[in-house]
Amino acid sequence: MGSLFRSEEMQLCQLLLQTEATYACVSELGELGLVQFKDLNSSVNAFQRKFVNEVRRCEEMERKLRYIEKEILKEGLRIYDVTDNPKAPAPKEMNDLELEFEKMDSELRQVNTNNEALKQNYLELTELKEVLGGAQSYFAMYGNNIQHLVEEETSHEEAIIGMKSQQGNLGYYVGTLLREKVPVFERVLRFVTHGTVFVHVEEISRTFQDPITGDEMHKCMFVVFFQGEQLRNKVKKVNEGLRGTIYPVPDTPAERNEMLVGVSTRLDDLENVLAQSNDHRLRVLGNAQKEMRAWTIKVEKIKAIYHTMNMFKVHQSSLIAECWFPVKALDDIRRALTVGEKQSGSSIPSVIQRMDTHEAPPTYYSCNKFVKGFQNIVDSYGVATYGEVNPAPYTIITFPFLFAVMFGDAGHGLIMFLFGLYLCVKEKELAAKKINNEIFTTFFGGRYIILLMGLFSIYTGMIYNDVFSKSLNIFGTEWDLTGITIPELEAKEDIELHPTMTHRNKTAYFFGVDPIWQSATNKIQFMNSLKMKMAIILGVSQMLFGICLSVFNHLHFRHYFDILVEFVPELLFLGCLFGYLVALVFYKWLMFDAESCAPALLIHYINMFMFKYVGKPQPTKTDPHPCDPQYVFYSGQQTIQTLLFMLAILCVPVLLLGKPIYVVLKKRMSSRRQFAHLSHPTDPLLSNEVGPANGFNKKGLKEGLESQVNPAYQHDEADAGIGNGNRVDPPSTVMSLNSDEETEDDMAKHGASEAQSHGGGHDDLDTGEMFIHQAIHTIEFCLGCISHTASYLRLWALSLAHAQLSEVLWSMVLRLGLTMGGRYVGGPITFVIFFVWANLTVGILLLMEGLSAFLHTLRLHWVEFQSKFYKGEGYHFQPFSFDYIHEMQTLEEAT
Repeated sequence: MGSLFRSEEMQLCQLLLQTEATYACVSELGELGLVQFKDLNSSVNAFQRKFVNEVRRCEEMERKLRYIEKEILKEGLRIYDVTDNPKAPAPKEMNDLELEFEKMDSELRQVNTNNEALKQNYLELTELKEVLGGAQSYFAMYGNNIQHLVEEETSHEEAIIGMKSQQGNLGYYVGTLLREKVPVFERVLRFVTHGTVFVHVEEISRTFQDPITGDEMHKCMFVVFFQGEQLRNKVKKVNEGLRGTIYPVPDTPAERNEMLVGVSTRLDDLENVLAQSNDHRLRVLGNAQKEMRAWTIKVEKIKAIYHTMNMFKVHQSSLIAECWFPVKALDDIRRALTVGEKQSGSSIPSVIQRMDTHEAPPTYYSCNKFVKGFQNIVDSYGVATYGEVNPAPYTIITFPFLFAVMFGDAGHGLIMFLFGLYLCVKEKELAAKKINNEIFTTFFGGRYIILLMGLFSIYTGMIYNDVFSKSLNIFGTEWDLTGITIPELEAKEDIELHPTMTHRNKTAYFFGVDPIWQSATNKIQFMNSLKMKMAIILGVSQMLFGICLSVFNHLHFRHYFDILVEFVPELLFLGCLFGYLVALVFYKWLMFDAESCAPALLIHYINMFMFKYVGKPQPTKTDPHPCDPQYVFYSGQQTIQTLLFMLAILCVPVLLLGKPIYVVLKKRMSSRRQFAHLSHPTDPLLSNEVGPANGFNKKGLKEGLESQVNPAYQHDEADAGIGNGNRVDPPSTVMSLNSDEETEDDMAKHGASEAQSHGGGHDDLDTGEMFIHQAIHTIEFCLGCISHTASYLRLWALSLAHAQLSEVLWSMVLRLGLTMGGRYVGGPITFVIFFVWANLTVGILLLMEGLSAFLHTLRLHWVEFQSKFYKGEGYHFQPFSFDYIHEMQTLEEAT
């Protein structure tokens, strides 16, 4: 729980690796997945780094594997997952992999080229066979009338354009064209030849396949008759422009039959060759299919290793790396480096040197699959600053509970719980299927959230006594109806039950809401009062809890003065104003019953700010028990409310001025101490030194010393010495991550800029900016207390809306079906209407209303709760790991 409550303790270290052992060591660290490397060559061009050639070789292997993978998937084959995790091959094995991939790639490309040529030949022969058959049928039917048809067509065109065409031998072309291009072909021919050709088009019933893309093609056969060489050339050019094919068709039927027999024989031979070619191609792809997953993992690991090694600095025969890792993983990292050294045969051990830095460490939580979903909800708002309190452990309970308050229906919650339970029980089987549907992936990733939201919804539904908009009479009712006679029930449609007369014990119901309220006409007024007060109680409680969590941040960062100038005023402001309102609600529930004169809390709360109080009058004979909701209802109410209001008002200037004034005073005291130390040096050589005679006096010495105090004169010598592996930082910027003490100067710097904890910003902010920043924080908090409390009323509003929608579906859909039809017809009608009601329930109440409640719960946690203590200015810990390679399904995901 400690690592989940706060980020894991991180450490920045410097690794000194021997060149021959670097590859194996980085490979082992990638398998471990607990080290985040820093790019020490960020200013170096990517093409000028040491291992850029190796990365290019990996990319070339990737390209070949991508082509092989594409061909495997094109054939509908499945790439099998590997049972074991293949290690990254040694650098000398890259040559063997390259040769194997080159051989596989060239063989597959040769096979594909030959296969495409055979398919193209097969396509042409098939078209020729269809053309010969179609032409034989056409010439057999119209062969004797061809000359007459052409003359009739040309004479008709001559009458239109007024010119005669030259007479010549009748010629023809027979070919094929895509079906969608036939209208264009006819129009262009008519326009170019002025209608002096005769065109016959006939659709081929057979479907062809493109030899390259594999798409289906629908083609038509055309026969064009023309006279003269000029028309022949025009028809040929138009056909070529539309990518048609002209086939040689003999003139005599006998020759056409002979050619058709020859084409059929060639097609049979070509089919056998194609079958053998496809079998060979499938054997090649089958061999690649078995090793494809292992090859992909190996190549991706090699590429990741060399890409990481490009981030290291080269120093003589070694490589220097800087990395972040959890402190508790130090032993595992040492073991991984030892394994890498043994694999590479290096005799010189690697060196891990701790570094002190002012840079903020990354944030890392060790989450299991149950907590991961809730942690993602928090991280979507912002990654926690290193060392900051993590809201995720509390979100595990508060998120599904607040969702259930808005969703509260035991029936709907049961459906949601069973759906989440199914996803959790079958999670291994569903994860193995690797379904890429985005909606399913979202639901599956939040399966434990759905499970808890459904479970809590069952609980709140039982509290509301609401199951599909109906109540359950489990414990009976506490209202006594024995005094009401049957004639009274028949005479009146509505009967008013007074709690002083008909309520048995005059106390709260055993569990939840009394089922008698289901049939009451004032049910909405009763439930509204209950849910509205409950929303305020839950909201104020969660905000107070959020403010209390800020104490842990102040204690952890050793900002003890912030407890006095931030935590205490914020707690008093919220508690005195809205915590008091919650106390009034509980006081009213405990101290007043139906016989008492209950106060109107809203009016009393308004009167608190207006300093308006109405004293309770003395009883008289005419009014022995005077009752007015505005009467003061407990002794000392005016004094207590005035003190609480004044205390809340006094917290505002403390919030506004306390921290800036403290920071300014601390900065001045720190500067004076530093100046006093420099003005009285302890070095005897410096104290006895005689200055030059040309104007070097005490004033000059003072100005020189002040320049040393000025941070502008302090330079960051961040380049580390190679000998001991330590980064050499100036004293003003070195910060030990494990230090247990904080100087007063550090506290002042924190007050000047809270961004210091994130590793950015200047040490000294302008005083005016500091006051402005604190003023914005004060205004935001004070106004936020009001707006956030009102925002929690969405718990009441959405709960009311969900209950009313559920009741509408029951009364206007399902109950309508139950009352329709008779003994025999009513069954089918009820079945159909139940199907409609069930679909509307799932679609509207579970999905739409569930999504609405989820988004509102998300807002309550991000804005109302986390804003009280959570900064979210950190960045994720992104270790060098091979896990993403194992999760990849195709090489396209690598790009």
